[in-house]
Amino acid sequence: MFKIAITGPESTGKTALAKQLADYFQSPWVPEYAREYVENLTVPYTYDDVCNIARKQIQEELFYENSVSNNKFVFFDTDLILTKVWFSYCFNVIPDFLTDRIKSGFFDLYLLCAPDLEWEPDPVREHGGDRDYFFDWYRAEIEQTGKPYVVVNGIGDQRLQNAIDALAVLKL
Repeated sequence: MFKIAITGPESTGKTALAKQLADYFQSPWVPEYAREYVENLTVPYTYDDVCNIARKQIQEELFYENSVSNNKFVFFDTDLILTKVWFSYCFNVIPDFLTDRIKSGFFDLYLLCAPDLEWEPDPVREHGGDRDYFFDWYRAEIEQTGKPYVVVNGIGDQRLQNAIDALAVLKL
C-alpha cells in the first residue's frame, strides 16, 4: 500500500483533495488531527499541545505502517513535516521524537498543494498572507527527506486530475 501525504499551506484544499482521492481510488484516508484538536481547545494552543498532535500523527502512521491491506493507497491529510514547521515557527524548537520519525521515511510520495486557491478564513487558520512563504518552507523540508513529491495546483476538477496524474510517478 502506497502511503501518500497531502500537505501544504493553509487553505490549499488538502482535506478536499484527500477525500476526493480516497473516493476515486476506493482507499482509506486519515483526516487532519491538528484541526480537530485545536478546535476543541478553549485556550490558545501550547508547545505541549503540538507535541500531543505530533504523537497522534505518529500513532496514525504506525497503524498503517504495520497494517496489511488490499488497498493501493492510504491518503494522509497533512503530515509531520507540517507539524515540524509549526514547531519551528511558533516555538523555535523541534522535539527529537518528531525529527526522528520524519527520518524514518514513512511516506512514499508527497502531494504538495500550491497556494493557488482563494484563501478561506476560519477560526483555526492563522496565516493567509504567508502561504507562499510556508509553501517554500514545506517544499524545502520535503526535499530534505529525499522522497518524491509533486506540486499539485489547479482549480476544481483540474486539481483532482493533476493529483491523480501525479500518482503515476509510483509506477502502479
